Amino acid sequence: MVVLVPWLVTAGQAVRAGWPELARGGYWLLAEEALWQGQRLLLGGYLLLALWAAGRASGLPVGLGLGCLVCGREEPWARVARQEDGRYRAEFCGHFTLTLADTEPFRERLLLLFVRQLEVPGTTRGSRRTRDGRTPFVRQAQAQDWFGLPHPVISRLERDWLRGDWPNLLSQRQPAEVLTADLRARIVTACATFPHQGIAEIYRYLRQQQVAVSEAQVRQAMAESGWSLLRQELQRRFHWTPEAFHFREEFLVQELLRQNQQLLDCLEQGQPLPPAERVALADLRALAAELGASSPPPVPARPWLLRVERLLFGSWEEVTDPTVRCPQCGSTDIGRKSGQPRMKKFWDEHQQLQEVAVYRYYCRNPACAVKTFTHLPPGLVPYSRHRLEVHTLAFQAYAWGYSVYRRVGPALGVRAVTVYRWVSAWGHALLPVAALFGMVRSSGVVGVDEKYVLVPKNDKPAGKNRRWMYVYLAVDVYTYDLLHIALYPHNNQDSARAFLLALRAKGYRPRVIVTDLRRDYGAVVAQVFAQARHHECIFHAEQEIGRYFRDTWGRGYAETHPEAVALLETVRKILRARTKRTAQRRYAALRAGRPAVVQACPPLQWVFDFLERHWDCLVNAVESDLVPRTNNAVELVIRRFDQHYQNFCGFESQTTAQVYLGVFEKLYRFTPFSDDAEPAIRGKCPLELAGYDLRQMPMPWLCRGYSLEWPIVQEVPDAVVPNL
Repeated sequence: MVVLVPWLVTAGQAVRAGWPELARGGYWLLAEEALWQGQRLLLGGYLLLALWAAGRASGLPVGLGLGCLVCGREEPWARVARQEDGRYRAEFCGHFTLTLADTEPFRERLLLLFVRQLEVPGTTRGSRRTRDGRTPFVRQAQAQDWFGLPHPVISRLERDWLRGDWPNLLSQRQPAEVLTADLRARIVTACATFPHQGIAEIYRYLRQQQVAVSEAQVRQAMAESGWSLLRQELQRRFHWTPEAFHFREEFLVQELLRQNQQLLDCLEQGQPLPPAERVALADLRALAAELGASSPPPVPARPWLLRVERLLFGSWEEVTDPTVRCPQCGSTDIGRKSGQPRMKKFWDEHQQLQEVAVYRYYCRNPACAVKTFTHLPPGLVPYSRHRLEVHTLAFQAYAWGYSVYRRVGPALGVRAVTVYRWVSAWGHALLPVAALFGMVRSSGVVGVDEKYVLVPKNDKPAGKNRRWMYVYLAVDVYTYDLLHIALYPHNNQDSARAFLLALRAKGYRPRVIVTDLRRDYGAVVAQVFAQARHHECIFHAEQEIGRYFRDTWGRGYAETHPEAVALLETVRKILRARTKRTAQRRYAALRAGRPAVVQACPPLQWVFDFLERHWDCLVNAVESDLVPRTNNAVELVIRRFDQHYQNFCGFESQTTAQVYLGVFEKLYRFTPFSDDAEPAIRGKCPLELAGYDLRQMPMPWLCRGYSLEWPIVQEVPDAVVPNL
């Protein structure tokens, strides 16, 4: 229609020229006038549109009602830029809204300062200039009406803004309750006087002393002075009461375990320890030393035992070289200390006292810890007249023969305490298998369990169970190899975590960890071995349900409560299913019948709750060639340990217990299983089952009962670790 208007005007002019009579009518004149005015309006509109388009293209402000009258943009906009003098300049244009809650006063102050910072460029009103020479767009009178604050308060807030006094500016108190330096000092003094009291107690005390303070100001002063953080950290480290102030042992244990795990993570990833962790580790060491909680030194290895260990675990080759070597480092860079020999007395194989000349030597190797040593002929032991053969016989008779010191001593012609010293010398920590064989072998399935032992003298505080400590064992389920054994004072989650961290530090990375039903292992296994599956022994689960029935109804529950027996049989069928699909189907059917069973016998509710807690860790053994159903391998090793422990008649102290754990580890790992054991393990020791080559080591033959002079059989079949 707009395009037809000019043509209509032209057609009207043609009609006027051709029919003058028609043009004289009143209606015609009105129509012609309307067309002329419409054409003018269209031309004016087109002209305005052209000007508006040119203004937008050139960036000039135009005001046509189609956008902002200042910038010409249709949407609001904002821009922040940094000027050459370092100040920031913000520009806003358009319609904006800002909504703030009135629950926190400092947000209201920030809004006040924001609107007072706004100014219009190019305006100069001398009476309205602020301290920094600006001309605010919002007057103080307007701010007073909007926020309900008097002029002095607004001036003080702007002064704090210019000074950068953030503690007062951002104080969450009302302006009349600003926390002054004197009031803050008074509150801090009260906190130091009563360090065990919290915010409410300090507030009540100050109010009783007629101090004009609010509870919010007490909280602010404690936060700004750092007292809140200090008090929180002290409460983590110390047991804090008005009567006592002593260190929390659990804090030190948790920090030690955390640091050990952090060190292992960095070691495995090949990364250095972060600086913050190094500082924390140094602080922890200093704290442990100050509290007397530093780890005791390892059991020292006797010099003669180092030579024996090299003989038993090293290469079985007869040394015919007459060159004297250092027994510690093997260096030949030595020198004789004196020209006069010493006479060494010893009992020969015929029990005749003999003498031989020996000399003292210097070891010139700077890295050697032994600076001087005595060169003894083969078979002689320092500080003893009995030959090495008698020492090994004492070890065999006591450990391998399940005897006692009082019997072994008379059999060898020595005192019982002498046999104790000889056997204890074997109890220093065994070298890691990676150091002996250059590798770590494991099937990847590790069983963990613990046994309580009697240790009358230990570091536990006086209490009900002070005499008992716990031996933790980690056993390869398929090779029966004793991967780690350790003694801990308590049977709790911290001990379990420390034990698993020590196992990880030895280089073992299990794929499956089998435990009993103790809840301490669940979170610890996921934390230390995140990639390992946690399986709980199915036999222990059935045993736990039966124990619950006996505790609830007595040993004769099978006759009085047949529904309990039926439920137990159903659970056994579920856990002994051949396929996981069958187990899941049976378990779903059991859960579907739960309401009827519980309604008939409410105590059976415990069984359903028990299965719900442990189901995921029980069903993963069904239809699995890797995950075993039970933890019998660890139970076998515990029985072997118990045989020696019962024969030992308990431990005298924690030190003797640690020593004997080392004795048992050497004895068990190198002792072959008897001929009446399972065919797969018969006649082989755990290390051989794990795949280590022991053909050149005399230690397995010593644990079989042979002497060191017995010829070693070279034909030993190779063993392969299963499930690798």
